[in-house]
Amino acid sequence: MSEVDVVYEDNHLLVVNKPTKLATMGAAGQPTLHSLGCDYIRRTCNKPGKVYLGIVSRLDSMTSGVIVMARTSKAASRLTPQFANHSGVGAKKTYLAVVAGRVEQQQGSLVDDVYKDDAAHRMRVAHHSRADAKEARLEYEVSGYDRESTLLKVKPLTGRKHQIRLQWSEAGFPILGDTKYGGERSWPTGIALHSWRLSIMHPTKKERMTFEAPVPEVWVSRLGSSLLVKL
Repeated sequence: MSEVDVVYEDNHLLVVNKPTKLATMGAAGQPTLHSLGCDYIRRTCNKPGKVYLGIVSRLDSMTSGVIVMARTSKAASRLTPQFANHSGVGAKKTYLAVVAGRVEQQQGSLVDDVYKDDAAHRMRVAHHSRADAKEARLEYEVSGYDRESTLLKVKPLTGRKHQIRLQWSEAGFPILGDTKYGGERSWPTGIALHSWRLSIMHPTKKERMTFEAPVPEVWVSRLGSSLLVKL
């Protein structure tokens, strides 16, 4: 991949639709969303030297969808706190997820205490009191069923690492393709988790803006357009 799929841009923001199998940043010797974004700015703005592009939130490499980057340090300083606060004027995210099994309760929430297991390179749910555990909360709504799986809209209310993946696995409904968190059924492009919609307060206009990344084509071919058209 050598191009970024731009959803929106101005002098302060670069909003893109990240594909799967691409790290947001930090992959040694490999292209990242950050490096491709910098290349894009150099090319389109005729800036051959070093350019600024701030990472204010991340998506897992196997997760696709909409993500915002900051074109200036001022924008970064105003966007970063929004991703630490998912209520009020904070950033609001909606993911699409396909999980194994049928989630019968049509809407609800999941709340767990989670902690990082550095040795295993993953997050875990704390079943007993731990000093390093933090609360993870999300809300969800069932959008439909495909054979023995469920299509969900998921809104994380906290920003814990791997939160959606871990919490649905803990609930007994692992995301398709997510072998790290108990998923056994395959998914064509990594895992069935897509950052579908993102709402932020613009760092200078001070107005709320909402961006959406189209559902990947592989989702349409796997689930069928009749299920996705209900979104």
